[in-house]
Amino acid sequence: MSAFSGKVVWITGASSGIGEAVALAMAQAGARLVLSARRDAELRRVATLTGLPSTAVLILPLDMTDRASFPEKADVVYQRFGQIDYLFLNAGITQRGPVAETDFSVYERLMDVNFFGVVALTKIVLPLMLARKSGHMVVTSSVAGKLGTKERSGYCASKHALHGFFDALRAETYASGVRVTLVCPGYIRTPISLHALNAHGESHGKMDENQEKGMLPETFAHKLLRAVSQNREEVYIGGLETYGIYLKRFFPGLLSRIVRNRRSE
Repeated sequence: MSAFSGKVVWITGASSGIGEAVALAMAQAGARLVLSARRDAELRRVATLTGLPSTAVLILPLDMTDRASFPEKADVVYQRFGQIDYLFLNAGITQRGPVAETDFSVYERLMDVNFFGVVALTKIVLPLMLARKSGHMVVTSSVAGKLGTKERSGYCASKHALHGFFDALRAETYASGVRVTLVCPGYIRTPISLHALNAHGESHGKMDENQEKGMLPETFAHKLLRAVSQNREEVYIGGLETYGIYLKRFFPGLLSRIVRNRRSE
C-alpha cells in the first residue's frame, strides 16, 4: 500500500466501523489522517489506535447535516496539511421500517446525511482537487445502492442517489485527474444496525443477525485500499450477498422473488 504513504486522507464516519478500520489501515500504509465524525471522544480513541504522531493526525469533529460548517472545516484541513489527496465519504445511517409505516421525516433525515451531506462536502473539497489536478473521492455506498430490499426504502434510495451523482462526477473530472471510487459493502460487522432509524426515527437498538456474521471491518478495509490503489471505479466487498448485484443485472426476476420471500430482520 505504498501508494498512500505521505498522502493526506480525510475520512468521515471515522469514529467506528468501516471508517475506523480504514483509518487504521491507512495509518499502517503511512498516510496522514483527518478523522471526522460527530463524537470527539471516539475520534480521539481512534487517533490513539493509529499509533501516528500528533503531527500526522487531525481530529476534526463533523456533523454531516451541518453543511454551513463545511467550508471552515476544509480550510482547517488545508491550513494543516496543504492538500487533500483522498476523501473517504463514509458517514451514513440506515433504517428499519416498512414504507407504509415510516414517517416522512425519516426519509428526510436519511437523505440529509447519506446524500445531501455527502454532495455538499464533495463540492467544498472538489475545487481544491481540481486546482491540483489530483485527488480521489472514495464513496461508501452499499449493496443496497444497487438493489432494493425490505424495510430499507429510504436507505436504498439515498445510496442509489450516490451512484447517479458520482458516476456523473467521475465522467466530468476524469480528464482533470480527479478519480472516484464507489464501494458497495455487503454485510460488514459494524454497529450500523444498532443506530438504524425505525419507522418513527427512533434507534433500532439491536445488532442484526446478518450484520453480526458479516466480514470483519479490518478485512474489508484492506480489500478497499487495494481497490482504491488500483483506481477501481466501483467495487463490491462482502460475502454471498454481493452476488445480488449480479442477479439484479442478469436475472432480475429471480432476484425479485428472492427479495420478496426474504425474512425481514
